[in-house]
Amino acid sequence: MPKTIMIVDDSESVRLVVGMALKSAGYDVIEGRDGQDAVARLTGQKVHLIISDVNMPRMDGISFVKAVKQMPAYKFTPVIMLTTESQEARKREGQAAGARAWVVKPFQPEQLLGAVKKLCLP
Repeated sequence: MPKTIMIVDDSESVRLVVGMALKSAGYDVIEGRDGQDAVARLTGQKVHLIISDVNMPRMDGISFVKAVKQMPAYKFTPVIMLTTESQEARKREGQAAGARAWVVKPFQPEQLLGAVKKLCLP
């Protein structure tokens, strides 16, 4: 059975590129347009990994990760931040919120898939 990965990004083109890379590697994909939309879509189904942008309207990625970590069903779901942000302070903020990896855009799909394979829950 394929593993399910949630992509959270306000950029439709980023969701498309990441989604295509994941689907071609055999993953199922759920999309969220921003943190608020993504939280609403987390309804108890098994999600093996979340990939989230940092800078989004309505609810940013750091707030989204904090919200996810408060949800019992997703408390241990690994999160990869996929963002243009590369400052150490933002990375530390992401890690403190519960993010397990930080991938800076623009990215190579192989780089992202490597991180996904390492972190994806069994």
